[in-house]
Amino acid sequence: MESSDQTIFKASLPATQAAQTREVLKKMDPNPPFMNTYKKLFNTQPSCTCDLVSEEECELPLIDLSLLHTENASRCKREIAAASLNWGFFQVVNHGISTELLDRARSEQVSLFRQPFENKCKDFSADAYRKTIEELAASLSSLAHLLARVLAEGLGGDAAYFEDNCNRETCYLRLNRYPPCPVPGGLFGLIPHTDSDFLTILCQDQVGGLQLMKDGRWITVKPNPSALVVNIGDLFQAWSNGVYKSVEHRVISNPNQERFSVAYFMCPSYDSIIQSQAETAIYRRFSFREFRQKVQEDVKLIGYKVGLSRFLV
Repeated sequence: MESSDQTIFKASLPATQAAQTREVLKKMDPNPPFMNTYKKLFNTQPSCTCDLVSEEECELPLIDLSLLHTENASRCKREIAAASLNWGFFQVVNHGISTELLDRARSEQVSLFRQPFENKCKDFSADAYRKTIEELAASLSSLAHLLARVLAEGLGGDAAYFEDNCNRETCYLRLNRYPPCPVPGGLFGLIPHTDSDFLTILCQDQVGGLQLMKDGRWITVKPNPSALVVNIGDLFQAWSNGVYKSVEHRVISNPNQERFSVAYFMCPSYDSIIQSQAETAIYRRFSFREFRQKVQEDVKLIGYKVGLSRFLV
């Protein structure tokens, strides 16, 4: 690391601690945005360090989607609904997205993130990267709509709602890189939160770090190289009248390895109305625009997302 990066901590740290800090920094990402964050972490008592106490790694409910095309389709649908009710998370295999496409997307993702910082500041849109990501987005969209139909049918709801309100203009992909961060005490790569969508599909590598809240404790999710992770979002919890659970989750930074993931968020248009069809609704009807605005207001005013509690009847 350049000496200019190392000296930014000298003014506010004791000599011994500054020396230890420089050793830690050698393992960290030197790009300017990360350096600014590291400076805050080492010069203050960070509020984002985390309690790493959790249960041993667990395997989420694993569902074979190929069963949807067999005489066991009903059982498969029940398993999806049960996992959404009891866990809010599950894994799927035989999901129809080829390993070749997932590997190609990961390769393009890693290549993009490892570009020099000055290159990433430019309008980067390499043809190979664009084609691969568009192909992946289309495949994940098809999978998300399949799962949404199954979940809607499990409630006796209108599965056409998702075709009418969730499309390529409203859903999105997020490519994530979590650099190694050997800060004593552990650090959040992503703070505890729930997702502000109907459902999320996660393609993660094998580094691990994803944790979810289960029975009042943080559970570490064991990566499965053959599976995609699916979790229920706030909107599906409201739409299902609380049957399907939007569960709090977080990512813990790895001290030695970088972590890559791709997340697909199934969102409706801002004007879409989220409303349960239950006779006695837990949540009042609201638009996605209103929900997002309220989340943003809460984060700005009190520093965190309140979410669905704002919409209780």
